[in-house]
Amino acid sequence: MGNRDIIVIGGSAGATQPLRQILGRLPADLPAAILVVLHIPAQGIGILSTVASSAGPLPVRQAENGMKIEPGNIYLGAPDHHLLVAEDRIVLGRGPRENMVRPAIDALFRSAALHYGPRVIGVLLSGLLSDGAAGLNAIKRCGGMTVVQDPSDAVSDEMPRRAMEATTVDLCVPGARMGDVLSDLVREEAGAALPIPPEIRLEVEIAAGDRIGSDNLISVADPVALTCPACGGGLSEVKDSRPMRFRCQVGHGFTADVLGKEQEGRVDEALRVALRIIEERAELVQRMAADGRRSGRSAVAQMYEARAVEYREYADMIRRVVLKSLDPPPARKREA
Repeated sequence: MGNRDIIVIGGSAGATQPLRQILGRLPADLPAAILVVLHIPAQGIGILSTVASSAGPLPVRQAENGMKIEPGNIYLGAPDHHLLVAEDRIVLGRGPRENMVRPAIDALFRSAALHYGPRVIGVLLSGLLSDGAAGLNAIKRCGGMTVVQDPSDAVSDEMPRRAMEATTVDLCVPGARMGDVLSDLVREEAGAALPIPPEIRLEVEIAAGDRIGSDNLISVADPVALTCPACGGGLSEVKDSRPMRFRCQVGHGFTADVLGKEQEGRVDEALRVALRIIEERAELVQRMAADGRRSGRSAVAQMYEARAVEYREYADMIRRVVLKSLDPPPARKREA
């Protein structure tokens, strides 16, 4: 099988520093190619120069569609495209966003697992929520090696922690040591190839931009009473997934925590709309009460005044709920 000659790295908030530490420690004769996805805006600029300035002797290249993958090179994901691989070449996919981002870490990890199997080393760095956890699990299922940044060393520890919950991670390493660890791992012989689960192939095709189709989706996911926050379509829960994940018929993908975060924002928005409508209603009936007083209709005025009081009580109740929702969650205690 040769050596472990494909390294895929993903990260988000707080990942730039450990990535620079990793790339700065890699030798010029590294017998592996490195592909990197960071969560960057669609019009993101400056990432290439930031990474290249810390990459030591290895050249850093912006990924381009059809570019040949060669050992000793670092390929950085392009804004607004999924970074995928196929037949030793780069594929830039315009499939649906996954976890509300494109490029998505999971898409790269699955693609590498599909085409390189046990030759892959998957590395997940600091970041929020759980992009990368399912992809790291896919690498493990296809015989590859999995590495995460030590959560206690990460600026944002959610990504490494979620990955460790989703799969049995091979190594948990501080960012400062990871470059040396990877330099050793790539010189090890890869293990035997394992059967590729069909859902991994399907999800790589989705990221590339292929039509998912309801027949294909139902083969890997069960419909649930949830709505896609990206397109409004119905969601299906991916079967036997770690972590829990959902897909819509268009192909948008979400882990449960990302979906919950999106729902949280929509609930807050809906509450504020309701608050505005109720306050406007209270203002209107208050004016109607005043008009009733001026016209000598005291019974009507009293009714509208009572309604105004009632609506303002409802508004105060919703306002308290909105303020409560803004309270930060209790801080997670770090493990000793």
